[in-house]
Amino acid sequence: MSFLSNLINGISLGSVYAIIALGYTMVYGIAKMLNFAHGDVIMIGCYAVFMTMSRQGWPPLLSVAFAVVVCTALGMIIEKIAYKPLRRATPLAVLITAIGVSYFLQNSALLIFGADTKSFTSVVAVPPIKLAGGALTIPGTAIVTVAVCLVIMVALTLFIKKTKAGQAMLAVSEDKDAAQLMGININGTISLTFAIGSGLAAIAGVLFCSTYPSLTPYTGSMPGIKAFTAAVFGGIGSVPGALLGGILLGVIEILGRAYISSQLSDAIVFAVLIIVLLVKPTGILGKKVSEKV
Repeated sequence: MSFLSNLINGISLGSVYAIIALGYTMVYGIAKMLNFAHGDVIMIGCYAVFMTMSRQGWPPLLSVAFAVVVCTALGMIIEKIAYKPLRRATPLAVLITAIGVSYFLQNSALLIFGADTKSFTSVVAVPPIKLAGGALTIPGTAIVTVAVCLVIMVALTLFIKKTKAGQAMLAVSEDKDAAQLMGININGTISLTFAIGSGLAAIAGVLFCSTYPSLTPYTGSMPGIKAFTAAVFGGIGSVPGALLGGILLGVIEILGRAYISSQLSDAIVFAVLIIVLLVKPTGILGKKVSEKV
């Protein structure tokens, strides 16, 4: 039963990574850039929920909705101020800017909220389910996290395939110049991508802190890095790849922590990533892209 319990916890953690990885994979697939400030947007969303629930007494759903709005607006502001002027810049310039934005958000949170660890109140009120006469317990947070992940994946897939905005995202990801010639608003499409990814980051952050109830200005750093790893693992630019990569990464981390070493669990995760990329450089579901010369 301990194996099943660890497997469930791994799927739950992997679902959080998958939701965060969506932000990375969407931005990279459409704007061809890596937003390393994405993890810190998660942290801002968690603080928005913490301040409204713990200090203002708001109900959980209202606090989460507020956090989604805050992170969505923050993502659009970051894109407009920091990334839009670098639309034609080199990837290195964009990468350095993203790291700078990340440190700016972390230090802003340090100044506003302080460096002490806050105790995060879970937004999930679902009771745990006991199976096999109580030998196996499925936490309520795990149930809600997996359910939310699946709903988001289905909704996002339908949005991309069935709406004009989603079709515009596909067109921009294929060829920006051709999409612009067809009348698609490139800047608006990229801003929408940042908005969606940042809104999802708020949800993922709240679910993560509900499972691991502590909050600091650096809370989003490691989950952000691991979610980026999950996006690369599954095939960056692929929505199903983000789901698959996130789930596998979460399961590998929890099983490695339980059966090998809690100190080496992170090293095991990145070692598996290296092995996968050596065998399949584009990731599990990634497609090889041929460049025209």
